[in-house]
Amino acid sequence: MAASARSNAASPQDRDDHGAADGAAPPAADGQLLDDAPLGLPDYLDALSLIERLHRLLLDVVKDEFERLGQLDINAVQALLLFNVGDNEVSAGELKTRGYYQGSNVSYNLKKLVESGYMSHERSAVDRRAVRVRLTAKGRGVRDIVAGLFARHAVGVQGPGGVTPAELYGLTDSLRRIERFWASEIRYIY
Repeated sequence: MAASARSNAASPQDRDDHGAADGAAPPAADGQLLDDAPLGLPDYLDALSLIERLHRLLLDVVKDEFERLGQLDINAVQALLLFNVGDNEVSAGELKTRGYYQGSNVSYNLKKLVESGYMSHERSAVDRRAVRVRLTAKGRGVRDIVAGLFARHAVGVQGPGGVTPAELYGLTDSLRRIERFWASEIRYIY
């Protein structure tokens, strides 16, 4: 996100006694924002900044798990790629189209994962240009570590002061709607 957008995001000191950013919709009597109140720019920028911070924190959490285990030959992005591929066999192009990988340097990470023995690749018999990749036993080990980490988090996040299942479902639904909105905003000019 651009630095100017970050500097415009509502900081805690910009919020009123109810937690709403300056210029944001006022909360109802019960402290909840009114559904029909307009979304203020500071609140939107605050949400964007939070999404970005959460992604970086997720990468740090995954990285820390592998450092704790002394497995330093794989980075967090690669570990998440292995987790997302799971038991599937996919082409390099499918990694992005199916949402397994969100980065821009998929070729680099695939090459490193194959060289390190986490993934195997095989050229298609029909189209020699197409390469299919799948996890090796070593890659499935990484996938299992990440799955275990996420399973612990799914329980831990519900602890005292955590998130209820209903709140998580609501958050997921909201994030999917933002994803659909952003996808609809992309103008393909090809």
